[in-house]
Amino acid sequence: MQEPNTQYSLSIKEKVGYAMGDVASNIYWRVFDAFLFIFYTDVFGLAPAAVGTMMLVTRLIDAFSDPLMGAMADRTQTRFGKFRPYLLWGILPLATAGVLTFTVPELNEGGKLIWAYCTYIFMMLAYTFINVPYGALLGVVTADSQQRTTLTSFRFIGAFSGGTLVAYTTPKLVAFLGQGNEALGWQLTMTAYGFVTLFLFVITFLSTKERIAPPAGQKTPIMQDVKDLLSNKPWLVLFSLALIIMLTITLRGSVGTFYFKYYVGREDLIAEFLTIYMIALGIGAASTPILSRFFDKKTLLIILMSLVAVLSAMFFFVPKDAIWLMYTLQFAIGLCLGPKSPLVFSMYADTADYSQWRNGRRATAMIFSAASFSQKLGGAIAGAMMGWMLGALGYVANQQQNEGSELAIVLLMTLIPAAFALLAVFVVRFYSLSEKQIKLIHRELKLGEQDEQ
Repeated sequence: MQEPNTQYSLSIKEKVGYAMGDVASNIYWRVFDAFLFIFYTDVFGLAPAAVGTMMLVTRLIDAFSDPLMGAMADRTQTRFGKFRPYLLWGILPLATAGVLTFTVPELNEGGKLIWAYCTYIFMMLAYTFINVPYGALLGVVTADSQQRTTLTSFRFIGAFSGGTLVAYTTPKLVAFLGQGNEALGWQLTMTAYGFVTLFLFVITFLSTKERIAPPAGQKTPIMQDVKDLLSNKPWLVLFSLALIIMLTITLRGSVGTFYFKYYVGREDLIAEFLTIYMIALGIGAASTPILSRFFDKKTLLIILMSLVAVLSAMFFFVPKDAIWLMYTLQFAIGLCLGPKSPLVFSMYADTADYSQWRNGRRATAMIFSAASFSQKLGGAIAGAMMGWMLGALGYVANQQQNEGSELAIVLLMTLIPAAFALLAVFVVRFYSLSEKQIKLIHRELKLGEQDEQ
């Protein structure tokens, strides 16, 4: 199963097929990111502080499951590979959990909160079960760094396409399927998304091939995987970076619905606003292979996150009625954030090669699952920050907001994400793997494979 040539050129069919998996994943992730918080407060009927605490607790539980899932996937042996089978095994749990999470039970407030905890934990564990192996698949399809950057660009074009679909259609689907019953609308919408996801993950399974295997005779003690990970300094930088950037993305993504409903007073524009953002993210992701030919990955991330900080800060000064200025700034922020995911995930694959070169062992899924851990931890902190801040400043669902809660919404949309974007610029400066070093690592790994043969 070892790839004979690190310069192997992936076919368009395989790139598109792999991307379909992130279309499927982001049908769910974008619902969590953009709509879940406001669903819990405005439809489900929970207090914002309770939602914030729940998101922190449940995502922490789920985040710690990611390395366990990575360890399990790394040790899976089937005729279809290590990671591809999970694309089939995980479909039914994911679809079921999605429907249950967006079901409003006939219970009192305490019972509803317990239901929310249980179903959301189930939802995130189901997402982990299928998404960690899907992410790790990137590290074994090809060993070529530029091919990985191109593949991750396809992946995140798919991700943002799925996100655009969700951003635009979800409010309309909920209204159409619910016919005035918003709770029923959400339940039926998630049922429809489950069928779409099933179809897309099957395409990914059939389109992709695993070509890179661990070194022959590699022993697989889990604690050694963890030690290798913690001694991998480039990965530690990426771990911190992903957490911080996720704070920026989650805050702006989740608060955008509150911003238009309560601050701008134009709930009818939420779908348009989110769609414009997702289109920009897709364009940004598509531009990554071109940009990465002119800038190394580290430099490009520094430039992009600096721009995100400036543009997010500018958003604070936009008047309530300047809708087109909001759209323009949001589109520009999306263009800058779009390349982030292809770049970082390609860099994660490079750190897996670095770990194998340095330690003589490969644990691809552990690398990617621990990366997912950092993103979920960032999302958990962002959700808690939102809930606690809105609750402390007097947020009341489906009512005109007081000055305190209105200011909280604006800050969570603008200056706070800008500060996290600046922090990301500071952190990425410590990433040490250059393109020249990655090429050297690939050559030496190749020579080692030839010596073994």
